[in-house]
Amino acid sequence: MSGLPDYIAAFTTLFVIIDPIGLTPLFVALTQGMPDRRRRAIGLRAAVLAAVLLTLFALFGEALLEFAGISMPAFRIAGGVLLFLTALDMLFERRQSRREGTAEASEEDHSDDPSVFPLAIPLLAGPGAIATMILLTGQSDGPGEFAGVIGVMLAVLLIALALFMVAGPIERLLGKTGVNVVTRLLGMLLAALSVQFILDGLRTFGLAS
Repeated sequence: MSGLPDYIAAFTTLFVIIDPIGLTPLFVALTQGMPDRRRRAIGLRAAVLAAVLLTLFALFGEALLEFAGISMPAFRIAGGVLLFLTALDMLFERRQSRREGTAEASEEDHSDDPSVFPLAIPLLAGPGAIATMILLTGQSDGPGEFAGVIGVMLAVLLIALALFMVAGPIERLLGKTGVNVVTRLLGMLLAALSVQFILDGLRTFGLAS
């Protein structure tokens, strides 16, 4: 990462992957009927747990890959493919349907606290977010840029938390159609970013210019 444009790209990638806007109506469903104070506590706990988990993967994810004998360029290509599949899910509404199924399963379990599952894992810190953190920190050069990536991740989670705090009004403002439109626009953007990850990995192997 060499400057502000790289951090903007990192923020965009994480924002699209975590998708705070798409998670807002699910948060409403998972905390339906709860008092505002308890709803805020659940949202805060979920954001903190997700931040801790993503930070751990940012710190030790690359070492884990090396231990498994996986090169960073290979993981970059695999991560790009994973992000592209996520983009396709967003464009064709499969991702939201799967998330709603996860939320319904949690409600059927009568869980009193959905902050760990499914909010923190896998909705906030899912496989896509974990892979993205490993990719972004793998591109960082030095502790300053690493800290910058962590800061970007925390900024996205803070946005998600802020939306959780005002989930009801946001959902009413956007409506189902508004959420669908935003999700599709973010999906198109993610598709382009995922192709860039794949090209970066191929370039490292000398297969692309």
